[in-house]
Amino acid sequence: MPDTSVILVCAGNASRMGGVNKILMPLKHSTVIGVCMSAFQNCSDIAEIIIVTKPENFEPIRKIADELHISKLTHLTEGGETRQKSVMQGLKLVSKDSEYIAVHDGARPLVKTEHISSVIHDARVFGGAALGVPVKDTIKVVDGGLITDTPPRASLYITQTPQVFRKRLYFEAVDFALEHNLDFTDDCQLVEAVGGKIYMTQGDYTNIKITTPEDIQIAEVLLS
Repeated sequence: MPDTSVILVCAGNASRMGGVNKILMPLKHSTVIGVCMSAFQNCSDIAEIIIVTKPENFEPIRKIADELHISKLTHLTEGGETRQKSVMQGLKLVSKDSEYIAVHDGARPLVKTEHISSVIHDARVFGGAALGVPVKDTIKVVDGGLITDTPPRASLYITQTPQVFRKRLYFEAVDFALEHNLDFTDDCQLVEAVGGKIYMTQGDYTNIKITTPEDIQIAEVLLS
């Protein structure tokens, strides 16, 4: 049975896209958000799709969802001032029947359905899981322009989304953040703050985030 609600976060200002609304940009046979919704629609573990975005995107997204027969889209809601506050807006709409919360960047349209299933499976085992890939480059810690440390590359991962958590654990973390006036840019950080243990599920390097105009061209190549 599907037991996971996914919150697609796409409420940013697209400042690095020159003001272009990246989630509505054409991609493959649809748009960025259309390709993204399809990946979750096709995942049997997903019960519902909740999208957090700007109000002016509501109607275009509904139209795209209708064209693609996205039956799992249940809610569109307006985002907050920060990413964390935007996710909280989506949380208010999560079905009481869902046992897990998945949070995904709406600007990551190339996530594969099988990887969504894998990270949900790992969250069922560990309570929380995130998609990620090993770092390929050597990473340096720099302070004041000088290298101070070289962390061992074998233990470093690039964190992606979706990030999936047991609903009770995620709400506990949100309550803690609100109580202590904390604001995190990463959902794993939020859950880590209350002692949650999160498994890193192996994804792949094609799960890129559309951040600049060049990324759309790269996404087109990867999809073809």
